[in-house]
Amino acid sequence: MEQNSLLENESTERNSGPVECLGLTFENDEARRAHFTKLLAEKLKDPEFRKIEGFPIGTDEAIIELSDPPYYTACPNPWLTDIVKAWESEKGCKDEDYSKEPFAADVSEGKSDPMYNAHSYHTKVPHKAIMRYILHYTNPGDIVFDGFCGSGMTSVAAQLCGDRDVISSLGYFVDLNGVIYESPSRDNRIGTLGVRKTILNDLGPSASFISYNNSHSADIKSLTSEVKEISESIEQEFSHLYKTYHEDKLIGNIHYTIWSDIYSCPECTSSINFWESAINLDTAKVLDKFKCPSCGTLTTKKEAERVWETGFSAINKNSYKTARKEPVLIIYSVPGHSKRFSKKPDEHDIKLLDEINNHKIESWFPDNPIPDGYNTRQPIRSHGLKSVSDFYTKRNLIVLSEIHKRLKSAKSKFLFTGFVNGATKLNQFHLKNYVFGGGGFNPGPRKGTLYAPSISMEASPFSLLKDRLKTQLRAYEKYKNLHKEDVVINCGSTTSIANKALENSIDYIFIDPPFGSNLNYSELSLFWESWLRILTNNKMEAIENSVQKKGGDEYRELMTKCFKEAFRLLKPNHWMTVEFSNTKATVWNNIQSSLSEAGFIIANVAALDKKQGGINSNISNTAVRQDLAISAYKPSEGLIKQVIKDTNVNSVWAFVDDYLQHVPVFKSSGDKLLLSRERDSRILYDRVVSYFVRNGLNIPISSNEFQNELNLRYINRDEMYFLPEQVSLYDKKRISQSSPMQLSIFIDDEASAIEWLRGELKIKPRTYAEIHPLFINELSGWKKNELQLELSTLLEQNFIKYDGKEGVPNQIHTYLSTNFKDMRGLAKDDPLLVAKAKDRWYVPDPNKAGDLEKVRLRALLREFEVYKTEKKKIKQPRAEALRAGFNHCWENQDLQTILDISAKIPPAVLQEDEKLLMFYDNAVTLTSNTDDDWD
Repeated sequence: MEQNSLLENESTERNSGPVECLGLTFENDEARRAHFTKLLAEKLKDPEFRKIEGFPIGTDEAIIELSDPPYYTACPNPWLTDIVKAWESEKGCKDEDYSKEPFAADVSEGKSDPMYNAHSYHTKVPHKAIMRYILHYTNPGDIVFDGFCGSGMTSVAAQLCGDRDVISSLGYFVDLNGVIYESPSRDNRIGTLGVRKTILNDLGPSASFISYNNSHSADIKSLTSEVKEISESIEQEFSHLYKTYHEDKLIGNIHYTIWSDIYSCPECTSSINFWESAINLDTAKVLDKFKCPSCGTLTTKKEAERVWETGFSAINKNSYKTARKEPVLIIYSVPGHSKRFSKKPDEHDIKLLDEINNHKIESWFPDNPIPDGYNTRQPIRSHGLKSVSDFYTKRNLIVLSEIHKRLKSAKSKFLFTGFVNGATKLNQFHLKNYVFGGGGFNPGPRKGTLYAPSISMEASPFSLLKDRLKTQLRAYEKYKNLHKEDVVINCGSTTSIANKALENSIDYIFIDPPFGSNLNYSELSLFWESWLRILTNNKMEAIENSVQKKGGDEYRELMTKCFKEAFRLLKPNHWMTVEFSNTKATVWNNIQSSLSEAGFIIANVAALDKKQGGINSNISNTAVRQDLAISAYKPSEGLIKQVIKDTNVNSVWAFVDDYLQHVPVFKSSGDKLLLSRERDSRILYDRVVSYFVRNGLNIPISSNEFQNELNLRYINRDEMYFLPEQVSLYDKKRISQSSPMQLSIFIDDEASAIEWLRGELKIKPRTYAEIHPLFINELSGWKKNELQLELSTLLEQNFIKYDGKEGVPNQIHTYLSTNFKDMRGLAKDDPLLVAKAKDRWYVPDPNKAGDLEKVRLRALLREFEVYKTEKKKIKQPRAEALRAGFNHCWENQDLQTILDISAKIPPAVLQEDEKLLMFYDNAVTLTSNTDDDWD
C-alpha cells in the first residue's frame, strides 16, 4: 500500500522545519502527515465511521492515498471539529456586536483568471466574485463554510482576502492600516485585509480532491521537474504510437485524430461514413440529410442504422458490441515546420492502429462499469460504451495508464485529472473553427453531459499533459501564498457535518448548490473518480434524476436537510449567500421553500454575472434567467423565542423590526436607485406569513390589518417601509440619485399580473382602453397549468374604476393636476375634471382596499369550495383561489383538505408556487408527526 506516495514531493519549503498542528509539534510536514495518516487508517477500520451519510465508495487504501490529514481527508474528516475550535480560539475575544446588511450590489466577474482555469469543473463561481461577499460579511480569522465546494473557489477567495494586490484588482482601495474601502475617497468601508479560514465539503471525492489542490500553492520547481521527467520517459517509450508519415518520408507527430461514426444505408445496406457523406467542409455544416455513396439514397441519422462491431475485449475479458468508428482526419506537426498539417489516414496509419489494438496494456487503468444514469444512457445505448475504459482509444489508454503509474505527488495527480477528460471519445470537434479559423483543437466533452458525438476527436495525451502544465503553472506563479493550514476539507454529505458538533460556530456561509436537474455531478465526475479509485455515494446527492428516482419533492427534501445543517452551523444573526442558477420556476421555488423551512429568512436577491455567455434578463418570482445571489440570515435566538412564545400580534412586529434591520436600506443599478421589493407592504406580509407557518403558528393578523398598522409603525418612502434610523440614509441617497426605478415584472400568472397593474396604475390611473395594449405587450405567456383571467376580471377584483358620480378620488386628482395644465386648480367635483377622470382605474387607498380585499377573498373562497367538491383532477386551477383556500385551511388547522386539494391539481402548480408549496410541506410534516404520535 503506497499510502504516502502522493504527498512525498510536496513543497520542500514547508517541509524543511518544525511544524505545529493541533497542539503537536512535528519534525517536518511529512512527519505530521505520517502521524495523522496512521490515525486515519485506524479510524477507517471502525464500521460506524463508514455509516456517516455520504461516505464515498472506495477502499481504505484509495482514501488514504488521496488524503492529507488532518487538513484533507477523502472521506468525512475526523479532525474537522478540532481544527475549527483551534481557529476559533485563535480569534480571541471580540466584543463588537456583529451587524451586517445583505450584500445588495450586483456582482460581475469573468473567468479569465489563471486560478479559474487551473482545473475544469462542472460549475464554478469566480473566486474574485466570492471575495466581495466574504470581505463584506466577515473579519480576518473568521470561519467560512461552503457545503457544496466543487472546485474550492471559496477557499481561494477566503485566503486571497489577505492579499492586498488581489483586493486592489477588484477596484477597492486598501489603506496603510489594512482597511478596505470602495474607493480612495474612503466613503464606503468594505472590510479589513486578512485571511479568512474555510471549511469545504462536497459529496464528490473528485470535488474534494480538486478543492484541496486549488486551496494551496505548489512547489513550482518540484512539480515542473516531476512532470518533465514523466513526460520525457513516456514519450521515449510510446511516442511511436502517435507518428505519421508526411511528404518526402518526413515523420510527423500526431496531435489529434478525428473519428467518424459509420452507418448502414436503409436501402442498400452499404456503409456510410458520416464524415465523408454528411460533413460539408466548404460551409462547415453538418447536413441533416446525406446521400449513400453506393445507391444515392437520401437519408438521415435517424433513418440510417448504426454499424456495430462485436468481439472479445482483451482489456476487460468480456464480449463487446460497440458502434463502429473509423479515423478520417489526422492533424499533426513536423519538426522544423511552424504550422500544423492535416491528412487522411493512409495505409501506414491504419496498420499502426491495428498493431495497437493487439497491444497488451501492462499498467493499471479504470475499467469499472458505467452505471445506468441520466447522462450515461446516450453513450451506452447509442455507442455501446459500457465501461470507463471504453471511453478511451486503445493507444490513449496505454499512455494514460503509464502516466498515472508514474505520478508521485498530489499536484501531479491533480494535473492528470485536469486533462484526462480531454483524452476521451467524448471530445467535440469544432468544425467551424477548423474550417474558418484554423482551430477546432480545443479538446473537451460537451459541458454538462456525457454525450458521445458522431464526429469525435482523439487528442494526444502528450499534448494535453504539456498544455495542462502550462495552465496550472500560470495559476501557481500568480498565487504563491495559499496554504492548506487555512482550510479543512471534508468529503461527505452536507446533511451531516462534524457529527452534530460545531453548532453556532460558523461566521459566514457561501454555497453554490446543485440546481435541480441542471447537472448530475456524480455522473459527470465519473472519469475523474474512476482514475482516483473513489466514487461518489449518490444516495444523498441533491439533484433531480429520473434514474435515481429523484424528482422535485426528493430534491427539495434533500436541500432542506442541507440547509437545516447549514442553519445549525451558522451563528445567530449571521448570513448565508446562496448562488443560484436555474431557468425553472419549480427549482427556484424549491430552493426558497427549503431555505424557509430550514429557518433562514431571505432578505435580498441580487444578480451574479460570471460572464459566461448566459442570458441576462429581468428577474421575477417565477422566471430566473441569470445567476442570482440569495442573501439569507439566521434570526437571533431572542427573536425565535419571542415569536414562538408570544403568539399575539406583538410578535409580528418584532419580526418585522428584525427583518427591516436586515434588508438593504437602498439598492442601486449603476447610477439609478431601485425600488426594493423586500420593503413593499405585500412582501413584508408574505415574509410574516411564511415565518409563522414554517414555525407551525397561526397568523395573528390579517392582510388588511397589517397594511394599516404598517403606516402607523413605520415610515413610508416611495411605497417602501423603513425604521426611523434608516430613513435619513435612504433620503440622502434619494437626493443624490434620480427617482427610484421599479424592476420589470414578467406577467405569467394572476399574482404577477396584479403586481404589474398595481405598479402601472399607481403611476398613472388609466382607462381600460389605455391599459389593455400595455398589458398584452407585457404578457409573457400564462402558465399552462393555471387558469388565465381576462384583464377586465383582474381590474374588477383588485382595483377601482371611477364612475364619475362622486368627487374625483385623490389618486386620480393628483395625477391629472400634475400632468395636465388645464386640470390644475380645479375642484374635485368640477365637470371638466370629472369628465377627464371618468372610467379610469386606480389603486384604492388603504381603507377602500380593505373592503375590496374582503369582497375578493369571499369570491376566491367560493371558488376554492368548488375545488373541494370536485371529484376529478383539476387541470387548470386558479392559483389565487388555492392560496386563499390553503391559508383559510391553515388558520382552521384543516390540514387534510390542503393535502386532498394538492392531490387533485397538476404537480407543476404546486411546485411553481412558493406559498402553496409552503402550506403543503407543513401540512405533510404536521400530519406525519400526528400519525407518529398516534402510533
